[in-house]
Amino acid sequence: MVNLREDTRESIAKLTLMDDIFMNKVFENDTERTALLLRIILNNDKIKVIKAVTQQKLKNLSGHDLQLDILAQEENGRRFNVEVQNRSSGAAARRARYHLSLLDAHSLPKGEVYQKLSDNYVIFITQYDVLKGGLPIYHISRKIEENNAAFADGSHIIYVNNKIKDNTPLGRLMHDFSCSNPDDMYYPGLAEKARYFKETEKGLTNMGDVFEKLLAKREKEAAMKAAEKAAKEAQANKVELAKGLLADGMSIEFTVRHSKLSEAEVRELASKLTA
Repeated sequence: MVNLREDTRESIAKLTLMDDIFMNKVFENDTERTALLLRIILNNDKIKVIKAVTQQKLKNLSGHDLQLDILAQEENGRRFNVEVQNRSSGAAARRARYHLSLLDAHSLPKGEVYQKLSDNYVIFITQYDVLKGGLPIYHISRKIEENNAAFADGSHIIYVNNKIKDNTPLGRLMHDFSCSNPDDMYYPGLAEKARYFKETEKGLTNMGDVFEKLLAKREKEAAMKAAEKAAKEAQANKVELAKGLLADGMSIEFTVRHSKLSEAEVRELASKLTA
């Protein structure tokens, strides 16, 4: 059996499809399983995927590039970008808009008429109920405000709530996305592929090659969270100090100098204290 450290083996065994690096391996160049995923989410058994790639980079010559978890395509040109997000901030509405805009930009060849632009889908599978509606799935499409009629421009944004794992095809899919043990999965195709990467020599070798990337990503995310927390605590301490100085009758200038807050922030605090 492949030579991997025991702690690495244990960590790989704990991975689920909600870990994007593992999900990328399971769906990489796999049109059959990608079609299964899309058919369930879109409730459409006629979807036929001819191309499925993971970690596809979309270049933006004048702005921010994107690296997509899954980019799939049908024969008729429809494209589907599927993203797994374990942080609510990673599935912000404006991010969905940006993914769709860049997907559109890469879908219309130079010189083609706009009618040739394919229908495009951005699908976020989120660990938390980002849109806070208590729904298993949210379909976002443009409408005309005055008469509530559909504005059929072919753009589609979908949020799938991984929190809901009921006894429906979508609920069972979300259950499988949260399963670390392939034996507990509902869908045999997903279980088979997950088992390959967790239990076979070739699969473990493949996972061992990417596992360091997963660790580095998690360490970076942890560092970002720690930095955000520290910044919030530092700001809170400055605010408390400024409140105390103002309450003791110190001037705006004195409070700005010693609290390190801006003059605007101190004046706002002062106005609240005197209100």
